[in-house]
Amino acid sequence: MAVLKWLSICLTLFCQGTAASTPCNWTQFRLGKLNDVSIDLLSVMGGLFPLKCAEENVELFPEDVYKNTEGEDVSVVALEAMRYVDQLYNNSLTSVTWNKKKLKLFQNVIYRQVQNLELCVVGGVWKSSGDGGSVTLKTYFNKLNTVLKDKEHSACAWEIVRKEIRENLVQFKKFIDSRVKP
Repeated sequence: MAVLKWLSICLTLFCQGTAASTPCNWTQFRLGKLNDVSIDLLSVMGGLFPLKCAEENVELFPEDVYKNTEGEDVSVVALEAMRYVDQLYNNSLTSVTWNKKKLKLFQNVIYRQVQNLELCVVGGVWKSSGDGGSVTLKTYFNKLNTVLKDKEHSACAWEIVRKEIRENLVQFKKFIDSRVKP
């Protein structure tokens, strides 16, 4: 009888360990597709980068932002990045001249990604094992917030943010493609 209890405990622990190490199906099959939709929406909702904003344009995106996340779970990194994007696009958008329907759709796609990633990351806990990617992501998004504040959420400030977030999502796509095997 004791052997049966011991075997039952071992089997339970094994199953829990296997489930915990299995990548989230949503991350494997939907994240990349929704990321592509987000990139497309950012491209079309405002068109080309306005010439009137060219003088104010800054390059903020660090090329290595996702390279510093080697040891982290894709779902955790994705959740962190999408939460930052979601928070950013919940700022004052009154000065933008973008297509409002496409903007709203973009916000909804980002929100949906956050919701699904929270289900993937046990209990929606925003944790990270890392110094690398997390610090770099936080610094990058703080800089974007600073651009918005310094330029008083102007239309050009939002164009800079839109361009930067698009570049971020393109690099994020490369990151998830290299880490998620369907």
